[in-house]
Amino acid sequence: MAKQRGIALEAEEKRKLNKQNLNKLGGIFRFLMPYRWAFFLGLVFLLLSSLTLLTFPFVAGKLIDTAQGTEWIVKDVNSIALMLIGILAVQSVFSFFRVWLFALVSERSMRDIRHALYSRLVRLPMTFFDKRRTGELISRITADVSQLQDTFSTTLAELFRQVITLVAGVGFLLINTPKLTLFMLGTFPVLVLVAMVFGRFIRKLSKKTQDELASANVIVEETLQSISTVKSFVGEEFESARYGKGLGRVVGVALTTAKYRGAFISFIIFALFGGIVGVMWYGASLVASGEMSVGELVSFVLYTTFIGGSIAGLGDIYSQLQKAIGSSERVLEILDEEIETEKGETSASFKGKIEFDQVGFRYPTRPEVEVLKSISFQIQPGEKVALAGHSGAGKSTIIQLLMRFYETQKGKILVDDRDVKDWDLRALRNKIGIVPQEVLLFGGTIRENIAYAKPNATEEEIILAAKKANAWQFISQFPEGLDTLVGERGVKLSGGQRQRVAIARAILKDPAILILDEATSSLDAESESLVQQALDELMKGRTTLIIAHRLATIRKVDRIYVLSEGKIVEQGTHQELAGEENGFYSNLVRLQFAD
Repeated sequence: MAKQRGIALEAEEKRKLNKQNLNKLGGIFRFLMPYRWAFFLGLVFLLLSSLTLLTFPFVAGKLIDTAQGTEWIVKDVNSIALMLIGILAVQSVFSFFRVWLFALVSERSMRDIRHALYSRLVRLPMTFFDKRRTGELISRITADVSQLQDTFSTTLAELFRQVITLVAGVGFLLINTPKLTLFMLGTFPVLVLVAMVFGRFIRKLSKKTQDELASANVIVEETLQSISTVKSFVGEEFESARYGKGLGRVVGVALTTAKYRGAFISFIIFALFGGIVGVMWYGASLVASGEMSVGELVSFVLYTTFIGGSIAGLGDIYSQLQKAIGSSERVLEILDEEIETEKGETSASFKGKIEFDQVGFRYPTRPEVEVLKSISFQIQPGEKVALAGHSGAGKSTIIQLLMRFYETQKGKILVDDRDVKDWDLRALRNKIGIVPQEVLLFGGTIRENIAYAKPNATEEEIILAAKKANAWQFISQFPEGLDTLVGERGVKLSGGQRQRVAIARAILKDPAILILDEATSSLDAESESLVQQALDELMKGRTTLIIAHRLATIRKVDRIYVLSEGKIVEQGTHQELAGEENGFYSNLVRLQFAD
């Protein structure tokens, strides 16, 4: 597993620079379009900066020639030195504007990408989130976009700069010192060819080392996950020996890699400096024969340094672009996902009638398991109905289908005699309020958490909702009142306090349909009493659907539907169902009270 995961990650990291993959990177360019003039102006400053810097070696060579008595446009050494400082000053100004303009473009375009990604993510259907890990999705917005930001702020600028330096530098040398330049260019391809062949071979060996290390890590992962099994079978020595063999293979491959890398580095140093000696020897011969001045030789050496730096930089830029293509691919993958369809019908009056008609459902991630099997029931406006049954019977699935988190595969769900698929999704969900069993509050203030249901709510509306939810008594005791920070996921509040804030939020939403996921099941007696009073206030005049975990709390509901293995096996009031001696519900009651 780990071995495959390691290879997959590496494959994701880099992509070949072919036309198809470059088009993927081009897909991100649409986010640059609003800032295209700043981008093109940055390219102009980049060109001016690079060309200005390329005049430096030429003028530096003339400084040497002038010092030896050769005349030029400027005849004294001091003036040429001032000219060199002037070149650097002008280049610095151009560089500043280049950096600032590229930063402006990249920061604003990456902000737009992050916002577009997040806006798309929160509108994607639940099926999308079922198939992906949260960490992976956060990585899209953070790591992948940061990789793209580096590309658009630095890598692209560096690519253009290095190409300009390479082309202009070689062109200048061919005009100024043609013989020496041709001699240098004759030795250069051999070095590049050998370096490419060696480099590819060493990369394969490095990859093999990583694969062997991944295999060794599998042993550690398996052992630690099953440590009780290892100890019960006294397998410590066997596992240690197995891990030792794995590490031995890692060392063997790593040493082979080091041997070839050492040979490669030694060859490159010898060949590179050998080439430099050859070029210097030929240059010195040309100076001795009078075909070239000392200043021209100095200019040639400086230009060669610039060109060498550009060639070395291109390798790293190539690698960065490969990674950027991988990041752009992953970002575009989300941006191309189909969002939930929000368009549909709305209604000025929402009564809250619910009907399930022969509904069958399988989760897309588990198509082999039929969770609901031809479920049918009705809830009239204002009725209080409970769903009871063992864990996994399908109670929560019914709620998720009503909220249209998933689409049914068979049958239909009607709200106010209209198929939920025909409702405007926002209008439907706005009329449904949920108080979950485990309340997860946002990390802001109590005010922000209550007002989440109605962002434009007034202070009086928020306080009234808090009072109805029996929450104002503890909120008013805090020094900051409604502005008290609840901490991440509401950790600074007790369970009962969190429940009452959630109830206040639901009251402020004023839904026609209320869903209670047994909101008092994990509270102490005092908190449960306060929360129950708040729930009674909340349920008044609303269609209420309760997921029952503790059967004692649903005695007063109008009707109970008992579920088992995705089917409704019983229905009736608490008294009716509890009175059936051999009934499924009465058995559930006996089991709970026996505990």
